[in-house]
Formats: sequence, C-alpha cells, structure tokens
Amino acid sequence: MATELTNIVAEISTLEAEGFALAKQWKEICKADAKRFTAHTKADGFDTRLGKLMQQLKLEGGERITSQRLKDCGIHVIDKRRRSEALWFVENEIECRQFLAESKKGFTSLTALQAAMKSAKSNVGPNTEGEEKSGGVVTEGDTGMADADAAQQPVMSQADVILSLKAMCQANGLNVLDIVDALLAEFTAPADDHTEGMKKVA
Repeated sequence: MATELTNIVAEISTLEAEGFALAKQWKEICKADAKRFTAHTKADGFDTRLGKLMQQLKLEGGERITSQRLKDCGIHVIDKRRRSEALWFVENEIECRQFLAESKKGFTSLTALQAAMKSAKSNVGPNTEGEEKSGGVVTEGDTGMADADAAQQPVMSQADVILSLKAMCQANGLNVLDIVDALLAEFTAPADDHTEGMKKVA
C-alpha cells in the first residue's frame, strides 16, 4: 500500500512538472507569435503585402478572384483563410490599425484581431443580432466588413481620427507633419491645385 501511494505521488509530481514545462513553452510560443504578427502587419509585412496583392487581383474581375489568377501569381499555395484575412486587413486598414493602437493586450494573428473587433462591434452597435449569426470567417469575396454596415458604424471623434492618422503614418513610414501640410494645402488651395499638396507626400 505504501509503495502504491509513493508511485501515485511520484506520478502526480511528474504530471505537474510536465504541465509547468508546457506552460512555460506556451508563453514563449505566444510571445514569438505576437512578434511575428507585428512584423507581418507592418507596411512591408507579409500580410499587408498579401492583402494589397489580393486587392489588386480583386479589382481585375469583380468581387471574386479566379483560381487561375491565384495560380498565375503563385499565391494559390497560401492558405485560403490567410489570403482572406489579409484582404480583410488591407480593406479595413485604418480601422484595424486604430484598434491595434488602442489595444492593451496585443494580438498574435489576424484571426484573433478580427474576432476581437467583431466582438467590440457587437458590444457597441445597437443592431448586432445578424452579425452574431453570420459567423466570423470571411471569404475572398466577402471581407467581413460590408459596405451596408457602414451606416451603423459609430462616428469617429477628433481624437479617433488623430489616433488613426498617427497609426497609419507609423505603419507606412510617413511623417505626420508632411501629411498635415498636405491636408492644409488640399483644403486651402484653389480647386485646380487640390492635388498639389498630396503630391508632396508621395
């Protein structure tokens, strides 16, 4: 009896030790995933570049991208969900970067970001029943942020606009003051000269 009890205690200790080891490794995995996510969503990051390519391909032939065009560009080997999420990120880049800038915990994937934004939208929006039933996975023809929902979006405050502008400038390596100068030129110049201010930023 004493021997059996000793064996049980030893087994429990081994299981606990394995559990703590796995927990430590999981923290390292999450940290690495967060670091990769940050790199992939930069202006020249993997997901941003993929999303922009998908956006251009989408403009070629309507809402859906043909399988042949995906193969022509070699991105058919990339997971379909990853392509869809990258497209969603680029098409909602301002809103996504604002959400990331305001987030305190950070994210490890676009899947997690999309779920968090959907949850936040459901908690704020007055009409969320349809969104809850629709599910959270987007397709290459549906970015998950339909234009029909635009009217339901809360109006951004001045602080929100400034925060979004700052996040966009940081992500794309632009000088905020240059953007401000271009905006001033856009709104103060004569009608024929409206584009001159924007050219300075390019």
